[in-house]
Amino acid sequence: MVERLIRYISIFLALIIVLPLHEFAHAFVADKSGDFTPRINGRYTLNPLAHFDILGLIMFVLAGFGWAKPVPVNPANFKHYKLDSFLVAIAGVLTNYLTAFIFLPLVYLSLYIPEFGLFTTVLQRTLSYVVILSLVFCVFNLLPIFPLDGFRVIDTFIKRRNKFYYNYKTYGIYVLYALVFMSFLADWTGLYYLDVLGIAVNFLVSYASVPITAFWGLLGVVV
Repeated sequence: MVERLIRYISIFLALIIVLPLHEFAHAFVADKSGDFTPRINGRYTLNPLAHFDILGLIMFVLAGFGWAKPVPVNPANFKHYKLDSFLVAIAGVLTNYLTAFIFLPLVYLSLYIPEFGLFTTVLQRTLSYVVILSLVFCVFNLLPIFPLDGFRVIDTFIKRRNKFYYNYKTYGIYVLYALVFMSFLADWTGLYYLDVLGIAVNFLVSYASVPITAFWGLLGVVV
């Protein structure tokens, strides 16, 4: 019971760091590209309350996958439509990757702080979850499924939109809901083969983490 409570608290604290950074990155780049829609809608901020979606937050804590409220943007306001659309779409995942890069050495440094009971445990777990969830959020959002960032990146370069495109965009979110639900179901039933999304994301995360651990390993921070 205590172990599960520590896990939930640590994940929640990590999300307070990871999710706002991701969404603020979208808002920041959109704002610098000439679109003030995020600022007008109160999303040009690091305040977690401005970005949290309650259901998405619960799913993130319980199932390991969830979502924040998408940052509203109006590409018509961009100075350079295609370039700015691409930069706004990719800003969140790049920020997540940078967050994982910065926090990984902090995880190892936390192992040397004095022992203060549950505080130390929660701190160490939170730092670890910041790294893990940053990489998960990075990889997860790069999946080419609407409304994730990966779809928006591809959408930037699509010139001809046909029936398949519109159907894929319309029903993509339902596919995403189904995959997240299967992950939740797998976690609570122990039927881990149902976690198709988790298996795919964990596989990609294992490769995405290699450059980060290799870099800090060269500096002797990570062993």
